[in-house]
Amino acid sequence: MAERWRRELAAWAIPDEIIAAAPESPWGHNVARFARRTDQAIARPVGPTARRVREALQDGTTDAAAATRFPGSLLDVGAGTGAASLPLRPRELIAVDESAAMLAELTRRAEGLGVPVRVIEGRWPDVAGRTPVADVAVCAHVVFNVPDLAEFFTALTAHARRRVVVEMPERHPTSWLNPLWEHFHGLRRPATPTYADAVALARALGYGVAVEHHRAPDRLYASIEEMAASACRRLCLDPARADEVARVAEELGVWPLEPTRWVTLWWDVPA
Repeated sequence: MAERWRRELAAWAIPDEIIAAAPESPWGHNVARFARRTDQAIARPVGPTARRVREALQDGTTDAAAATRFPGSLLDVGAGTGAASLPLRPRELIAVDESAAMLAELTRRAEGLGVPVRVIEGRWPDVAGRTPVADVAVCAHVVFNVPDLAEFFTALTAHARRRVVVEMPERHPTSWLNPLWEHFHGLRRPATPTYADAVALARALGYGVAVEHHRAPDRLYASIEEMAASACRRLCLDPARADEVARVAEELGVWPLEPTRWVTLWWDVPA
């Protein structure tokens, strides 16, 4: 099962000849867009993922509970700018991410919220050995970047005293680009793996995984122009073709984007 996940995820790799001709790397992340989403989450600290984190240390979760600080320590793996963790205002936050720029934005926001934070720059689980254990481990929108998912989940669970909470889209996060890949490059993109494969893998590891489906709280892009600029980079196209990409996206029914469906997975760690 772990090997199938690795193999199916590898099928999403962009062919070398397309990468070689790309005007810029298709893999970078827009820190400002991540930060905007974090600010929106801080302003609205609710949702299935936050609720499942809170209930790990509370008998029940209410609207009133959402306004209080999470009373325990929280490990956020693939933290980005803190969208999954800072809205909870934990007593202690341990944030792991490969991007120093993302962690800098997270730290600035944590200081503004009065959240004590320890940042660890590096790839999970490579940095697991120097990462403290926390009451709850949360990981949001990282799984589809993880080829060795069994090792990833095992290390995550070993660093949680009470619960692991994982948020991810139902399908690969770039699935919406599939019609554009075929149009501009004649490339058919995969349909798997999906969240169901991640659930099956976690259950095969012995975890009692629960699943909740929900809609993403915000649109992926604020405008067609923002979408087209991002699509050019991800499709390895010249940024000057953004208007063309926008037009084709409308013609193919890619834009406006359908609401993104997410899932929250969680499992408790035996005492």
